[in-house]
Amino acid sequence: QVQLVESGGGLVQAGGSLGLSCAASGRAFRSYAGWFRQAPGKEREFVAAISWSGGVPSYAGFVQGRFTISRDNAKNTVFLQMNRLKPEDTAVYYCAARDSGRLSYHSHEYEYWGQGTQVTVSS
Repeated sequence: QVQLVESGGGLVQAGGSLGLSCAASGRAFRSYAGWFRQAPGKEREFVAAISWSGGVPSYAGFVQGRFTISRDNAKNTVFLQMNRLKPEDTAVYYCAARDSGRLSYHSHEYEYWGQGTQVTVSS
């Protein structure tokens, strides 16, 4: 089992930045890790994912170069740096991990989830 705990959410003005962290505990965290988000009344959607090696991260189209996903395997932590935030980025952001070494954009293919952290962007 892998336990994930997110931190770093909060309130920021449009155009500002926030950094999210996801700390993993439990067995070795050697899997694909991703970030998803869910706004009120909407489905959970893919934001970004990164492989165990940290190579070739993947992003949703709406990221448009504003977000960066990274990981520090020595610390079992995945990060999401969000810049140039927009009000439409407001959502609960979830960290997720899957045992497979393959990329997935689908939330149901991730076995492990954090509790979520709220990100609110004011206009």
